[in-house]
Amino acid sequence: MDQSGGRRSDMYYSDDMIEEVRTRNDIVDVISGYVKLQRKGSSYFGLCPFHNEKSPSFSVSPSKQMYYCFGCGAGGNVFTFLMEYENFTFPEAVKALADRAGMELPEMEYSEEAKQQRDLKTAVLEVNKMAAKYYYCLLRAPQGAKAMEYLKKRELSDETMRRFGLGYASQYSDELYRYLKQQGVSDALMKESGLMSVNERQGMYDKFWNRVMFPIMDVNGKVIGFGGRVMGDAKPKYLNSPETIVFDKSRNLYGLHIARTARKKYLIVCEGYMDVISLHQAGFTNAVASLGTALTSQHASILKRYTDEVILTYDSDEAGVKAALRAIPLLKTAGIATRVLHMEPYKDPDEFIKALGTEAFQERIDHAQNSFMFELSIIEKSYDMKDPESKTRFFQAAAEKIAGFELEIERENYIEAVAGAYQISFEGMRKMVMNCLMQGVPSRREPRPVKRQEQKEKDSGILTSQRLILTWLTEYPGLFATVKSCVKPEDFSDTLYRKVASMLYEQLEHGEHNPAKITNYFTEPEQQRIVAQLFNTEVPVENRAEREKAIKETIYKVVEHGITQRSRELDPTDMAGLQQLIDAKRRLQELKKLHISL
Repeated sequence: MDQSGGRRSDMYYSDDMIEEVRTRNDIVDVISGYVKLQRKGSSYFGLCPFHNEKSPSFSVSPSKQMYYCFGCGAGGNVFTFLMEYENFTFPEAVKALADRAGMELPEMEYSEEAKQQRDLKTAVLEVNKMAAKYYYCLLRAPQGAKAMEYLKKRELSDETMRRFGLGYASQYSDELYRYLKQQGVSDALMKESGLMSVNERQGMYDKFWNRVMFPIMDVNGKVIGFGGRVMGDAKPKYLNSPETIVFDKSRNLYGLHIARTARKKYLIVCEGYMDVISLHQAGFTNAVASLGTALTSQHASILKRYTDEVILTYDSDEAGVKAALRAIPLLKTAGIATRVLHMEPYKDPDEFIKALGTEAFQERIDHAQNSFMFELSIIEKSYDMKDPESKTRFFQAAAEKIAGFELEIERENYIEAVAGAYQISFEGMRKMVMNCLMQGVPSRREPRPVKRQEQKEKDSGILTSQRLILTWLTEYPGLFATVKSCVKPEDFSDTLYRKVASMLYEQLEHGEHNPAKITNYFTEPEQQRIVAQLFNTEVPVENRAEREKAIKETIYKVVEHGITQRSRELDPTDMAGLQQLIDAKRRLQELKKLHISL
């Protein structure tokens, strides 16, 4: 579990500026805007916004200026909270909190080329915003009557149309061009925006005309492009913006700016704009879609930022099945658990919900098929399951797929699932999988599970002890004089733990007690979560005497572990190291007489 202890190299603001922003945003005040908190003792508690729970395990500490959930392990300082809740980057969180505190941040330094790129992006986003407003108004004007009729036939409410900013591009191919010209937008900028096409005969003209318009927004709600659905029989039926300085269709998902705040444990991934809009209107506000392209590895990476589980809700036709089969391995590689929703006999979510309603759709979600079993059901169609030879070949194909799982427990689970679904004996299926493994690479044998589990528990125990020491030092800074004489930062076995211990020791040496400031140093969410855990580890004790005893025993355990580790790694010719080890062992003996008082 060795984590890098370094901070990111792309920090935009100085450490002093970041710390000033943090100190001017009390964590209890900030989080109270998102979570209902109640004071209990020295901390505040509420229901965790990062996982579903019925009893509050989410704590906010005014003294540490940190939050921690004892249920799911989410934790950090005020920057971490905004990064996790709003899905901000670290600089975005700093900027948002600076604005909240009425602080002006210094302008970032740019090279001339970077400044030009930044200015062009800002200008293109502004043009897109103007175009979105223009389309929005046109849909609601007499010219947009036909488009409005189409949307009403699709049973979209005014509120849904407003939320997604739906609009209409005029039947004339120069209306947007003339409007933007009147607003002082140059031809060059219009071309950069992707809103115009150019040819020798017509010159510059609108890319979108006679179409219902779907603004495409990034996660912060800024219009980065458009999709258009033609009114009539012209081709193509759907047209998307070309890629521009602000729009990359392989790195954006339609509806994500709303879905990311839905607070559901999974995201629904479907095929098109109307699927997303229909699902949101039906209350499934965690639906997104790729933008006129197959799901990519970049899409999978984006999804992983917001969820660990995806429900694929593609059309039930052949194209939809193929899209699902392409998406499953990409999502698996990104570490996302995937299930596939069956909509038969209906083609898409819109049709299904109109026919059977939202409760039936939720039921289909609840019973969505495991992605592996879905893939197997598609493979099954290539075999004649009534023919014994063909049926055996199918089970061989299934065994080969199961053999692809690295963990033995995962293979066992899928053997059991396949045996149950296809009425084959567990042992029979297991033998086929073992044959596949034996024909593969022999070096993939796993260590004996018992030994690995024992080692894991041992490692986990010492890490817990090390976390407890750091937690106690933040809660009882007066312990530092005693602890530092026994436990050194190098006694912590994990790289990140050692870095945090060094920083905390340095603070306490100078009479400072500021764990939230230490968290500033780490800008990756996973590192911040671990740092928060280091300052929020608990051990059940009845009273002060028990706590003092626990502290003494924990210090002894950490020092003893450090000596054992150094003994293993010591070069026999290292006389200085040997002397340090002798001193450490003497220190360990003295610990038995140590008196801890809180």
